[in-house]
Amino acid sequence: MNRRTLPGSILFVCGMNAIRSPMAEALARSILPPSVYIASAGVKDGQADPFVDVILREEGLPPVNQPPRRMDELEDDFFDLIVTMSPEAHHYVLDETAGSAATVEFWPTPDPSVTTGSRDQILEAYRDAFQRIESRIRALTQDVPEGRAPA
Repeated sequence: MNRRTLPGSILFVCGMNAIRSPMAEALARSILPPSVYIASAGVKDGQADPFVDVILREEGLPPVNQPPRRMDELEDDFFDLIVTMSPEAHHYVLDETAGSAATVEFWPTPDPSVTTGSRDQILEAYRDAFQRIESRIRALTQDVPEGRAPA
């Protein structure tokens, strides 16, 4: 078996860099080796979501320590892998990276902020998003059979 080659840099992008992409950045920093440069951004302005820090604390991860930022505010603009987490982010990234060597992957992740109900129901939607993202990040480190591309 060959070990899938991890990208040297990963950018996670969602709509406002408020929920999904900061969760992904925190998770990736905890799972992937420190040699992988990791960042997150959104495609439009957003506000920090306090439920994200609740979920990160539940999982033993540090809270998000930076305000949401847009892709055009990043200091570095080259990434080996750009993971988009919403249709809006995916279309934006495809337009912005046309002709670049970056690999763009779409990891559709439901927006938990649209969930209504009790606090517990809302938190459950955030936990579901967290678990989906964690599964995809862990898959980056899994062995893949020789001659087959990673899914």
